[in-house]
Amino acid sequence: MIQRKTRWELAAWDSTSSEQARRLSQALQVSPLVARLLVQRGCGEVESASIFLNGDAKHFHDPYLMKDMEAAVARIKEAAEKCERVRIYGDYDADGVSSTSLLVLVFRELGLSFDYYIPHRAKEGYGLNRRALELAREEGISLIVTVDTGISAYDEVEYAKELGIDMVVTDHHEPPDRIPDACAVVNPKRADCGYPFKGLAGVGVAFKLATALLHRPPLEWADVASLGTIADLMPLEDENRIIVRYGLKRMSEGKRTGFKALAEAAGIELEQITSTNVAFSMAPRINAAGRLDHAKRAVELLTTESYDEAILAAVGLDSLNKERQRIVDDMVKEAEKLWDARLHAAESEGKDAPAVILLGAEGWNVGVIGIVASKLLDRYYKPVIIFGIDEATGMCKGSARSIDGFDLHAALTVCEELLDHYGGHQAAAGMSLHRDRLSALEQRLSELASEWLSEEDWIPRTKIDLACTLEEATLETIAELSLMEPFGMGNPSPRVMIEGVPVADMRAIGKEGKHLKLTLGKSRGGLDAIGFSMGELASRLRAASAIDVIGELSVNVWNGHRKPQLQLHDLHAEPTVLSYFPTREQFGEVYQLLRRAGTVRWSGLCEKLGARCGMERDVIAFILEVFQELQFIEVSAGMVQVAAAPGKRDLATSSRYCSAQQRYMNKQASPV
Repeated sequence: MIQRKTRWELAAWDSTSSEQARRLSQALQVSPLVARLLVQRGCGEVESASIFLNGDAKHFHDPYLMKDMEAAVARIKEAAEKCERVRIYGDYDADGVSSTSLLVLVFRELGLSFDYYIPHRAKEGYGLNRRALELAREEGISLIVTVDTGISAYDEVEYAKELGIDMVVTDHHEPPDRIPDACAVVNPKRADCGYPFKGLAGVGVAFKLATALLHRPPLEWADVASLGTIADLMPLEDENRIIVRYGLKRMSEGKRTGFKALAEAAGIELEQITSTNVAFSMAPRINAAGRLDHAKRAVELLTTESYDEAILAAVGLDSLNKERQRIVDDMVKEAEKLWDARLHAAESEGKDAPAVILLGAEGWNVGVIGIVASKLLDRYYKPVIIFGIDEATGMCKGSARSIDGFDLHAALTVCEELLDHYGGHQAAAGMSLHRDRLSALEQRLSELASEWLSEEDWIPRTKIDLACTLEEATLETIAELSLMEPFGMGNPSPRVMIEGVPVADMRAIGKEGKHLKLTLGKSRGGLDAIGFSMGELASRLRAASAIDVIGELSVNVWNGHRKPQLQLHDLHAEPTVLSYFPTREQFGEVYQLLRRAGTVRWSGLCEKLGARCGMERDVIAFILEVFQELQFIEVSAGMVQVAAAPGKRDLATSSRYCSAQQRYMNKQASPV
């Protein structure tokens, strides 16, 4: 048996949903499959579904519906008329870089006298700070416009007023109870803001400000806006979907020098650009600037018109990203060792392991602690907080990632007396505190996790959109699913489930047999399925066994041929009931053949041994499973080798042997 790694949850469906899908299919001339997905994504009415599929610039909301937008526009225009010195104040992540870059382009067009400032992540930290405000005053700045930051900076805005600097705050983070007393605070999440869409990124808010300033949506900069929207994991719904659709089209045309250079450095074909390319190739390179150096390098890339400057900047960001990957890999290994030590210590003391992973060390780069937290969450599926500790002061900067059901922001609010600063949302947060309070924080958060989470919450969920048959997994189906693009947060690529499908072939592929390749169906001409980092399952699957799989359908292009393919997320295989049970002599016969063969390839081994011994393939596969459990053989990288010095163990000590024997006996005892 191969157990599911996650809880599979097939989307609920009822008669009302069926009727909605039927109406959509008829009214919009889309397939029942697409209509069903539209209903599942919350677009059950014809108008909302039509906008979802075909929304364009005319569906943007009026920017002046946003609280304080009128005041923000008036103050910026006043600065332009009076030739005041204006400073854009941004953030160092991809959303902040995109927001800053967008306003740079807007202010250039408006002819403002301006510059921009992004704090150094390691030296200054997030958000407005007093030294940066003092520097602005010394340099003659009379107006600061924030992007992707500022909503919690009440004290800093008050200090700016003391220095004679006006502030226009634009942000999208959750507002605190007391918002800054600035000339304007533009944030759709304000409690007193009636703007109809609350899911804009920081760059989305900047895009709306630009729309108000220019009296039109600046679609020529939708590529910049889409970068920050995708990178900040904003839901690809409503206006975000329209921004990203325009942005990806703009990128594919190669009209922005910076994106053209970045794509070249990242090895991306711009003509085929997708939100996935942006999320996993472009955004990490933009983020690398702020993590390891200074974010202004990324702003320069996005705003330059010189290709020579752009390609140098892009190559530099690519190099920084590779260095970032090396640092992350080293930190993850160190963190895993620390956590393993914590587990062993708890076990030796007879205590339960902490419900929350909280780890910190001196010298850990605070620019990548969020990435490290994400990787540990993927491995252990527990809430994770990773801290970089300043050796001199003992101050800790932390980044947290959470699992479904555990609200980080709510938990940190309960623990706020232990923290100097904190902020974030359900799934991700940042904080700072002294190292003396780390143990208390770990204990309190673990208590909260144990209180708030049920036993089921500790098992990751996989949401499934559709159940389909092998016959439905066609190029035509995949083309229909593509109508739902762009995919991303809030609109993930549809995940399908195929139940009871036979396995015609299985192989471990790639370096050291890390990945799994299956052919689903009764023949080798069936549906190919690829499971990344699932190679070890090849030795546990049997051809012709019926399995359940979930994954995403895609198109594999090879030598000009297009073929449907399933990217596996998870699979489940029930144990096979053998048609006859092998004798101990047959076990011995197979073992001797393996000893004489030496090291052999797993692929095709069951068929070869079956032909030599006159046994069915399923029986041979079962014998090899038992040998592997008893450590008589070793299976690695798609190769099988008899153990050099196998211990003497009776077959009855194998749980697989005993359970298969019991299933066989039960079958024999069952009435026909």
